[in-house]
Amino acid sequence: MLDQATRIVAVRHGQTAWNADARIQGHTDIALDAVGHDQALRVAAALGEEPLQAVYSSDLLRARQTAAPLADRVGLPLRIDAGLRERGFGEFEGLSFAQIEARWPYQAAAWRRRDPDFGARGGEVLRDFRARIVDAVARLASAHRGEQIVLVTHGGVLDLLYREAARVALDAPRTWQVANAGINRLLHTGEGLTLIAWADTAHLDQPA
Repeated sequence: MLDQATRIVAVRHGQTAWNADARIQGHTDIALDAVGHDQALRVAAALGEEPLQAVYSSDLLRARQTAAPLADRVGLPLRIDAGLRERGFGEFEGLSFAQIEARWPYQAAAWRRRDPDFGARGGEVLRDFRARIVDAVARLASAHRGEQIVLVTHGGVLDLLYREAARVALDAPRTWQVANAGINRLLHTGEGLTLIAWADTAHLDQPA
């Protein structure tokens, strides 16, 4: 029933210097850059008048810095949940795509084809990452039935949420955007996630 559904607004963190350089972040705790801080203010302006019952963030700094202006604006505590953090990429972290392919061509190929059973050394296997995110989102949604919540998280997490809602396989090529500070909307019911709207970035062109 819709009155028992949870409306989820899923937001990717704002830009970091590593995003701008196309370097893999994973669990490395990178701060927002100047563009990212501006994007966080624009997210707060875009969502600040909506009825929200909770604002959650990954425990990584770039997500917390994105979520904080919104939580302040709507007068809600910022709730930190490590279940929303990005996939761990182990030895890939800090490197560019080109560097990874040059150092570990076999592993890079497995990563590129989205092998569900692959994980960089010291990182998370994709299948395990999916299980973590599905469990975390279900847990938070179940705590807020009939309410609307914001989840500020990461590109890899948003990719999985889209796949879950659209019933797209883990190893299918990505054809959708996961823009920094993009706003995405889903519905969570007993049957799982449903896609409502995706990759809204119009607010990034508006005054903060």
